[in-house]
Amino acid sequence: MSNGAPDPAKRRYQTILAMRWAGMALVIFGLMIIYRRIDLPKEAGYVLFLIGIIDALIVPSVLARRWKSPPP
Repeated sequence: MSNGAPDPAKRRYQTILAMRWAGMALVIFGLMIIYRRIDLPKEAGYVLFLIGIIDALIVPSVLARRWKSPPP
């Protein structure tokens, strides 16, 4: 791509990686709340943990399937 436009595949890959990292950060933050390292209600920790697991494991697969190139 010589016109300076960002490569869509690279941008999608970076988005998937960002989703995984954000999900793992939420998991760690949720666990810190659950184990009382951060003083917030335990329920908030469980919610953040669950959202983080979904964000790290399920969302990247859904995005990859949705963005998959059609067969030639």
